[in-house]
Amino acid sequence: MLNNLKTLFCGLSLNSPIVLLSGCVGFGEEYTRIDGFSNTDVGAICLKSTTLEPRLGNIPHRVCETPSGMINAIGLQNPGTDVVINDIIPNLDKTETHFIINISGSSIEEYGEITKRFDNTNIDAIEINISCPNVREGGVTFGNDPDISYRVVDICRKNTSKPIITKLSPNQTDIALNAQRCIDAGTDALAVINTLMGMSIDTKTKKPIIGNNQGGLSGPAIKPIALLKVHQVYQVSKHYNVPIIGQGGITTANDAIEFIIAGAATIGIGTALFYDPLVCHKINDGISEYLNENNLNNIGDLVGILELNSSI
Repeated sequence: MLNNLKTLFCGLSLNSPIVLLSGCVGFGEEYTRIDGFSNTDVGAICLKSTTLEPRLGNIPHRVCETPSGMINAIGLQNPGTDVVINDIIPNLDKTETHFIINISGSSIEEYGEITKRFDNTNIDAIEINISCPNVREGGVTFGNDPDISYRVVDICRKNTSKPIITKLSPNQTDIALNAQRCIDAGTDALAVINTLMGMSIDTKTKKPIIGNNQGGLSGPAIKPIALLKVHQVYQVSKHYNVPIIGQGGITTANDAIEFIIAGAATIGIGTALFYDPLVCHKINDGISEYLNENNLNNIGDLVGILELNSSI
């Protein structure tokens, strides 16, 4: 791995600023079956969202393509916390990269219980999914209310000594206020942003294509929104040295660099993997080349250096 890509994030030394996003790479080994793909190309992998009990997820269709993006409503299908802890985590190859568990609960107390169970594992960090747009209970409500967000992060903080990353929703009035409340509650990092709520309609049946009616819109279509949200959150988080995983439509090295300039310490790759599983290697090379061309020693020299245009 290129030396200028090494990144310190929440006390973890990452090979690359790239984090593979939850829900896009299963439980960490699925993409390793692809010739040419290696977990060593990324700094960390965020495992599929895990709930306390097993979930079957939503009815199909669960995924549909949209202009410059896709909508998904998987519904947090997963085998449950006990199976992930006992059967999946022990088989992760931690010599290759770091692993982050993403958790989701249907109540504040459930978030606390799941966090407590993962605290006794060798997982590297815990990402709190308080903003899933395609489950009926919890999900949107938790992530869009700053006070409830505070309570979720607070109970998780009390139940683990591991780094906590809080995944913020773009589907709210003031994401910077929510970020502040999550920082107040003890989050160590913020993931900005989760998917936007969206819908696609089949004009023949006159029904939504997604079985859940609505789902999370991701991909290049949301990149401008995600960039703005990262900039807004960074105005708060920079005062507390709380790093950001910038995510939302990143498909090229230039996309990644934009997010870092806006304030992201690391960048998340998700939807791009669906059509180019080897995209991470290309993004790493592009970021490293940009740093060299601009006489920058590492990613940290680039974080948050955005210069806004003067007001007229």
